[in-house]
Amino acid sequence: MLVHIVMFEFKEENKEANMAQVKMMLESLPAKIETLRSMEVGIDISRSERSFDMVLISTFDDQAGLEAYAPHPKHQEVVNVIKEVTTLSKVVDYIQ
Repeated sequence: MLVHIVMFEFKEENKEANMAQVKMMLESLPAKIETLRSMEVGIDISRSERSFDMVLISTFDDQAGLEAYAPHPKHQEVVNVIKEVTTLSKVVDYIQ
């Protein structure tokens, strides 16, 4: 199994509403993208200087599954929104 983790830092403008919208959009993807096995989206509660605002943890059978997910039109719709409302993201992919 391949685990794909992305952390996001959101712009301050409309931050809470944007995080809620992105969370909802991301959580709708497993029903729309066949290679996406699971997805968990969390909003940070610590609000510390070291923390990001949101984390996405998704799983795929293998690298090919992630590669099919990345350009999928439904995923790209969310990516376009994320690019508008975030300032930074970091990613880690690993085999479990």
